[in-house]
Amino acid sequence: MQKGRHASTKRRQVTPGDAAMLPFIMLKHPITIISGEREVSAQLNDSETAAAIWDALPITGLVQTWGDEIYFSIPVTAEESDDAQETVPKGTIAYWPPGKALCLFWGPTPMSRGDEIRPASAVNLVGQIEGDPTLLAQIPNGSKILIKRAT
Repeated sequence: MQKGRHASTKRRQVTPGDAAMLPFIMLKHPITIISGEREVSAQLNDSETAAAIWDALPITGLVQTWGDEIYFSIPVTAEESDDAQETVPKGTIAYWPPGKALCLFWGPTPMSRGDEIRPASAVNLVGQIEGDPTLLAQIPNGSKILIKRAT
């Protein structure tokens, strides 16, 4: 999957201090992310895109990495939301409309400038990883990944 740069330049840039203002503040759907022996807890927000992902669970995929990001195709189709973001805070779970992919961010990507976390193009924010998202760095490219409702 090739990622391309989004042409919009009018989007608001998010800084780590903005995290409290992001749409995922209304977290309401607990999920578990599993790959091999690694398990991470997370929450999906109350956005339309997150609801579509919640309805599609469980979802399995194959990990692809791009800098400090895991992404994989999912069986959900959603348009770019009006509040899509071009930079995200650490621990963000997002949906990337051009690739129909779920993205898990824990640090800079090849598109980032400095310490920012910049997706390939604008993403719909759908949730937040609980705890230390850098644990995702231990999941190798090509691994199987499962996203399911937490029990």
